[in-house]
Amino acid sequence: MTTRLLLLSDTHVPARARDLPDAVWREVDAADVVIHAGDWTSVGMLDRLEQRAARLVGVFGNNDHGELRERLPEVARVELGGVRFAVVHETGGKEGRERRMDAAYPGVDVLVFGHSHIPWDTTTPNGLRLLNPGSPTDRRRQPHATVMRLTVGDGVLGDPELTVVGP
Repeated sequence: MTTRLLLLSDTHVPARARDLPDAVWREVDAADVVIHAGDWTSVGMLDRLEQRAARLVGVFGNNDHGELRERLPEVARVELGGVRFAVVHETGGKEGRERRMDAAYPGVDVLVFGHSHIPWDTTTPNGLRLLNPGSPTDRRRQPHATVMRLTVGDGVLGDPELTVVGP
């Protein structure tokens, strides 16, 4: 069986946007699992995604405080479709990221992270896949606001698809 995943990070609602773009809500509705790599900035966004997503896995980010830190872990680990995931917000600078994450997350197949608002898709020397979906609301220096879609099933990770959801 194939599981459809939606990766989000750095939504920053309502600090950077009043809401997620309609395209993101459609992706949430279509996904079997939504993974959010932190910087929600409001409990309301967490509540809405919990209500709307079939399943939600999330962590807090550096801009998340109070109730968000009470309700969310710093690191989440989950197995989906036979693939072992870890989710964090920050991984440090891009220089040496693959080496640091290999050491920090042994036994994990995919590490989903955020913080930079910059989409990222690399594989470490030890085979750990590093994925950052960018941000659907605050593109910073990127040409577009983005999320990432992918599938998992029978221990196989499908090709991640970076999806443009805004200007």
